[in-house]
Amino acid sequence: MTPPLILWFRRDLRLDDLPMLSAALDSGQPVIPVFILDPETEALGAAPKWRLGLGLQTFAARLEAMGARIILRRGPALAVLESLLAETGATGVLWSRLYDPAAKARDSAVKAALKARGLRAESFAGHLMHEPWTVQTGQGGFYRVYTPYWRAVRGLPVAAPDPAPARLPVPEVWPASDRLEDWHLGAAMRRGAPVVAAHVRVGEAAALARMEAFLSGPVHRYAEARDLPAEPGTSRLSENLTYGEIGIRRLWHAALTAFEQGSPGAETFLKELVWREFSYHLLHHTPHIATANWKADWDSFPWASQGPQLTAWQRGMTGEPFVDAALRELYVTGTMHNRGRMIVASYLTKHLMTHWKAGLDWFADCLVDWDPAANAMGWQWAAGSGPDAAPYFRIFNPATQVEKFDPSGLYRRRFLAELSRNPGPEALAFFDAAPRSWNLDPARPYPRPIVDLATGRARALAAYAARGGQEPD
Repeated sequence: MTPPLILWFRRDLRLDDLPMLSAALDSGQPVIPVFILDPETEALGAAPKWRLGLGLQTFAARLEAMGARIILRRGPALAVLESLLAETGATGVLWSRLYDPAAKARDSAVKAALKARGLRAESFAGHLMHEPWTVQTGQGGFYRVYTPYWRAVRGLPVAAPDPAPARLPVPEVWPASDRLEDWHLGAAMRRGAPVVAAHVRVGEAAALARMEAFLSGPVHRYAEARDLPAEPGTSRLSENLTYGEIGIRRLWHAALTAFEQGSPGAETFLKELVWREFSYHLLHHTPHIATANWKADWDSFPWASQGPQLTAWQRGMTGEPFVDAALRELYVTGTMHNRGRMIVASYLTKHLMTHWKAGLDWFADCLVDWDPAANAMGWQWAAGSGPDAAPYFRIFNPATQVEKFDPSGLYRRRFLAELSRNPGPEALAFFDAAPRSWNLDPARPYPRPIVDLATGRARALAAYAARGGQEPD
């Protein structure tokens, strides 16, 4: 019998456009797909871990339809892989690279240990178009500002995506597997799971359909409509990119075709894909961005880390309708419109003077499209402490923002039951998803603002000036 190769799946739950799979098929060996619930994966927040479980369930069904399967094992990655290698006689392990510090440390240890035993241990691109170390400034360093990064990569070639195979070469005997349901990946979601489940689109087929639907219509107005939370103007593919249910090369080339065929919004969408790449570029070169101020001189800034105002923000009860609508959208759908993300982040870090890390941690627990690089980059951009950040004195006013981006009030009414005589299902669903311990009731009056916007802005600017910043004229 030809000995197999182990394919270690992580955030790449697809068969289309997957370089590690293409390399395995080129070997002519049988393949054993494996997913490991290791400590790094166990550390995921409630919503991303639940959504991961859905992705695994769908991917397993995809493999079974091809006469294959995915082997589920729990434990430290190296120990699990060594056990599987011994059980199966596999000659090596292939995987797609990840770039957060915990994953890099784990993967480096696995590669070193397996290579020391004379086994094949190889990582591949697949999560990004451009590996972070391949894009350099003229001086040989890394980019700290997005616009020069965009100029550097927009003309770089992106390899054509590999098509999904019609079949997989499988071993004659499969190793034992855990049962997915025994992992209870959705336990922390509690009663929120059925609410959010109505809004997710799981799996490779759903991701490709989502891409095609977006590029055949909404992308044309993407440059304007992406800022309007009441309109279906975005792709919503961040959910599928997070779990690798669609290949980034497949998405890039499809969007590039739309741009070349004259779609006016496609270039803006391509820039957003490169913004994702830029986030990973920075996470690789400056890994502290995920846990600490990217700019060290912000370490002394007087942010609060907890308190009743943070609690009100988390529960969508600040009394600012745009802020609260966005935070309730997060609890109902598992995602948040990008304009909303900017507003709630600015409000928390500036009007409420609360540390961006508190917001980052909340998103990491609640977002089904949580991404370690994009989440860190977004929060530090909004707070002013990160690379290429919005100046601290740029403080989004939720009242004027809502007049500009939700003038009809459709978005607010969609998620704020207290502001409607006949609230819709999504507005009421927030109260079904929220923990009972919050003791919320849609019949109660909408809360008064927890901070006066002018007062909050003045306090933030005073703190900014005290650390040596200059308020603009």
